[in-house]
Amino acid sequence: MIGIWVALLPHKTSTESCTAIDLPSLAVWALQFSPRVAVREEVVLVEVGASARLFGGLSHLRGRIESEASELGVEAFAWAPTGMAALALVRSRVVDGFAGPLPSILDKLPLETITAVARHQCTLHRLGSRTLGDVRKLPRGGLGRRFDKELLHCLDQAYGLRPEVCEWQQLPETFSARLEFMFRVENAMALMFGARRLLLQMSGWLAARHMGVTSFTLRWAHDAMRAKTAGTGGEITVRTAEATQNVDHLGRLLSEHLAKVELLAPAGDIELLASETIPIKQESKSLLPETIRQGEATSLVLERVQARLGKDRVVRPVLNADHRPEWMQCWQGAEMARPRAAPDCHELPLPAWVLPEPMRLAEREHRPIYQGQLQLLLGPDRVEGGWWHRESSTAAGAPGGQLNVQRDYWIALSRHAGVLWIFQRRLAEDETGWFLHGLYA
Repeated sequence: MIGIWVALLPHKTSTESCTAIDLPSLAVWALQFSPRVAVREEVVLVEVGASARLFGGLSHLRGRIESEASELGVEAFAWAPTGMAALALVRSRVVDGFAGPLPSILDKLPLETITAVARHQCTLHRLGSRTLGDVRKLPRGGLGRRFDKELLHCLDQAYGLRPEVCEWQQLPETFSARLEFMFRVENAMALMFGARRLLLQMSGWLAARHMGVTSFTLRWAHDAMRAKTAGTGGEITVRTAEATQNVDHLGRLLSEHLAKVELLAPAGDIELLASETIPIKQESKSLLPETIRQGEATSLVLERVQARLGKDRVVRPVLNADHRPEWMQCWQGAEMARPRAAPDCHELPLPAWVLPEPMRLAEREHRPIYQGQLQLLLGPDRVEGGWWHRESSTAAGAPGGQLNVQRDYWIALSRHAGVLWIFQRRLAEDETGWFLHGLYA
């Protein structure tokens, strides 16, 4: 599946003071950016092509994913047009799979970057193959007979030649995440390092569910070598005045509460639970004012939008009483009066798509050619007009182009391109010939 994929590779071992994040937890966090999240081997794959605009564009989204994922313990990232390519690149620590043509980037990677290829590494080495590009140079028929089908299948997926089938992750109904420390924590405030990671995960879960938290609970478990009077652990519950997803705000509240806590014994791990959540009202990203949803007149709404963007930026399509296809519609300011509609003057049905400019067609024995010889089905339908215009002064908002025209329109059939709308010029001073002007659905 060609798109915009990012591969997230967590640390295989512990990082700093906490254990590495597990793949299911990382996948739940990533669901806030896209519903297309899959766990494949040792990485989490996320397809963000369809949702990039919701986060302010790909550049902004990429910065946010890499920044927050680094806090969660992600070791490496890779961006590529396919999921399998992103998986191969992240194993080689190549970040950008869009830096050039995908085949030229993947061809340089070693065999072990794709598991299905790495299984046959010894045999491929004896054949002189050291990179994915070397494998692709081998006869495809011979590869299919000598090796299992998975090798060619995964190679085709990586290069975008075959669709990828992924098992998308499902969002859990409730949130609960646990984290183990690499050493025993004796001060309650020291729990904040690991707690922030869990807050990031909870924030991602809340964003994916369009919910806000009003109460969450942090629990900690005491070390096994504790005094009997210390108990098995403790917990605190933090409540918020309003439902929120803001990690910084939740972190400040939790820090204030932990400052008042004294651990009865060293803590070995912590757990965070979203105790109470409610749907959160999302801020509207619409260009149109919210008052239009409350029944405000369209004219008043357009005035406000014009004030924001300028009058020349707010236009609408209007119909003109003109036979020439280029002049049947023009763009005018939203406050201008609507001209009268064009009469139904064409004998032939008009096409669904009209080219911005007519395209000259090749000819063979005075017959038009477009992806083969054209068969004229219906016509001619003569269109004349524009003699009343002067070259130096045209109507406001007019599309421009040729003014005085005399054309014979035909509906033609191409074996490869389908049904076309073509014309032949008839004015003596014009360049004669056939032109393609539109395409039928």
